[in-house]
Amino acid sequence: MHLQIIIASTRPSRKGPAIAAWFEGVARRHGGFEIEMVDLAAVNLPMMNEPEHPRLQKYQHEHTKTWSARVAKADAFVFVTPEYNFSTPPALVNALDYLVQEWAYKPVGYVSYGGVSGGLRSVQTNKLLVTALKMMPLPEAVTLPFFTKLFDQATGAFSPGEVQAKAATVMLDELAKWAGALAPLRG
Repeated sequence: MHLQIIIASTRPSRKGPAIAAWFEGVARRHGGFEIEMVDLAAVNLPMMNEPEHPRLQKYQHEHTKTWSARVAKADAFVFVTPEYNFSTPPALVNALDYLVQEWAYKPVGYVSYGGVSGGLRSVQTNKLLVTALKMMPLPEAVTLPFFTKLFDQATGAFSPGEVQAKAATVMLDELAKWAGALAPLRG
């Protein structure tokens, strides 16, 4: 099964890539998926500019066709997301809004980070959106409150510890179950 780890923040000073790299290591040790990292900053989608509704899949722009093909090959997703103003980062909302069919019947897990809430409000608002796209958001998640304290001062490496690694493994186990169970619906 193919898992895409999607880095939702596109800010120049973001910490998402370091957090995603830590999660990627956990996912590779888990061994249940072929892993692909997807950085929305590198994907660099403009604000939605397709003339047709995405459910029709009549894409006019090459960036949309490329994004469609990339998302279509995934069986499951993990969104590595901060919280922006009690909500989901706009780059993630935009990336989701570009497509419809390609997201359907695929599970999604979350690695969220932030201050006291650990990005939970971002996850909660995002679950409304992904459910409308016929995705299955998992209750199992990795939540990283006060995440800046989890960086090694000397090396800059991100290391949240065993509790979070265990939570990541539980989420990956569930993603594998759901991705397998939903496979017949993806046809």
